[in-house]
Amino acid sequence: MRTESFDTPMNPYHYVLHCIGGKWKMTILHEIYVSGSIRFNQTLKILPISEKVFSQQLRELVEAGLIRRISYDTVPPKVEYVLTPSGEQLIPALDILYIWSVRRMDELDIPIDADAFVVHKSEKYVDALKDIMDANHFWPGLERQRGGRTEREEQS
Repeated sequence: MRTESFDTPMNPYHYVLHCIGGKWKMTILHEIYVSGSIRFNQTLKILPISEKVFSQQLRELVEAGLIRRISYDTVPPKVEYVLTPSGEQLIPALDILYIWSVRRMDELDIPIDADAFVVHKSEKYVDALKDIMDANHFWPGLERQRGGRTEREEQS
């Protein structure tokens, strides 16, 4: 999504999709929120995303005014991405969408990636999703349990 001229009236749902639509944008926003800032190469090691797509998604989030790119005049060059005030305002809505999504996936018996719980382990998620986390034998701060044993115990 390139910067567009918004000269004609636009549906608000279309606008929000313009800003956060994309496979990785909400995940990137959450990662920045949790970490305070992200760096390109460090985040590439964490997320299963190509460099090209990650770069494009970051650029679009900057253009939408949800994150800010901070470039430091150092050797080697250092660049960080942080949330803007508009991006910070969006986080509670993303939390609601995330919780709704996990609940809906559970209702439809759609398998939920265990990593979804690993990166969303703060109290607000645990409180809202405790029943689903219990049913999937997942406890924040611990590995998923399989057959009464945690993944850590199975690897020993």
